[in-house]
Amino acid sequence: MFKPMITAFAALAVTAGGAVTQASAQDVKIGLVLPYTGIGAELTQQTERGIDLYLKLNADKLKPYKITFVKRDSKAPNGAEAKVMVQELLTQDKVDAIVGFMYSPDAIASAPLIAAGKKLAVIVNAGTAFITNLAPEYVRTSFTMWQSGYTMGVAAAKNLHAKTAVVAYTDYPPGKDSYEAFKNAFESNGGKVIDAIPSGGPGQVPDFTPFFQRAKDEKPDVLYVFVPAGDHASAVVKTYGALGMRAAGIKLIGPGDIVQDIKLQAMGPAAVGLITMHHYNADLNNPENKRFVAAWKKDYGEDSTPDFVAVGGYDGMAAVVHAIHATKGKMDGDAAVKSLEGWKFNSPQGPIEIDPKTRDIIMNEYLDEVVMGADKKLHEKVLATIDNVKDQCKELGIGRCKQ
Repeated sequence: MFKPMITAFAALAVTAGGAVTQASAQDVKIGLVLPYTGIGAELTQQTERGIDLYLKLNADKLKPYKITFVKRDSKAPNGAEAKVMVQELLTQDKVDAIVGFMYSPDAIASAPLIAAGKKLAVIVNAGTAFITNLAPEYVRTSFTMWQSGYTMGVAAAKNLHAKTAVVAYTDYPPGKDSYEAFKNAFESNGGKVIDAIPSGGPGQVPDFTPFFQRAKDEKPDVLYVFVPAGDHASAVVKTYGALGMRAAGIKLIGPGDIVQDIKLQAMGPAAVGLITMHHYNADLNNPENKRFVAAWKKDYGEDSTPDFVAVGGYDGMAAVVHAIHATKGKMDGDAAVKSLEGWKFNSPQGPIEIDPKTRDIIMNEYLDEVVMGADKKLHEKVLATIDNVKDQCKELGIGRCKQ
């Protein structure tokens, strides 16, 4: 039932101004591979709103071209459905490029098809570092887990003066990446990871109590947690508070996934004092982000807010529009990818660039603390900015990241 609804939408073109028109000769057909149903549906809404808002705020930048979106539901984060959807988009729908991949298993499973299809594929969320090595057509506008995890490892040792850490991570490729990144940096700077705890999978939210109780019993200075953004993050903060881990002297830290903007307010006082490292939060004080957040609240409601998933979609669409113009609408795969090597953009998250060597994003990382504002709402206060962070997994040539 769901798939025909998506397919029917593909017969229409969504222009930069938001109007729906019949497809024309100037159209560029973009396949969207995202989880429209299941645990990732809320994240897809954020991604699509980011895409739509870029097109609305930058309507003149798309002219004279129009974009037709062909939507496909990748459903569960296991790669199987995404692979089928990518094959359909490339062979049946004849799309000019693909945008999406909420989860790393989806991008990993789809890589052979992306490489064979020779069409630009923009990753707007999946963060496992080695993905871009699997297909030369992959360009990532989101992040790698090593960018936040490695930088957090350095900060935990140097800024927070932690000596010991326990790591709890969702047991799938991004979680393993985040753990390895944090451990590598933390131990290189004098710290010691005394335990690493696989804590369920991405398909459903586990009971974190036994994992966190084990960590509490080990009495580390910090508990570093990676989970997928969304309901997992809410459960992490709730469990941390319920077990009294702050009172026990254990500081909760992690990438920004654990304090996702759309979940932050519901976390309540238990979130105050959490320290994270990430490339975006809705409180960032720069002109582009203020414009972005104001437009978001105008379109989607005063109580709504963009998050890093939304910004991945926003920046991903900016990259696609750049490639469309660079190729004069032809979107030849090799030329489209090449046009994005070294591409720079003033994003709501700050200045970004696509690394011409790895096709991964280069961006700022922000060391943040959750605070209670005068408005009685939770906010993220920037403690430090680390400029122009590359994917450290590839910089260090670790494992499958080695070029």
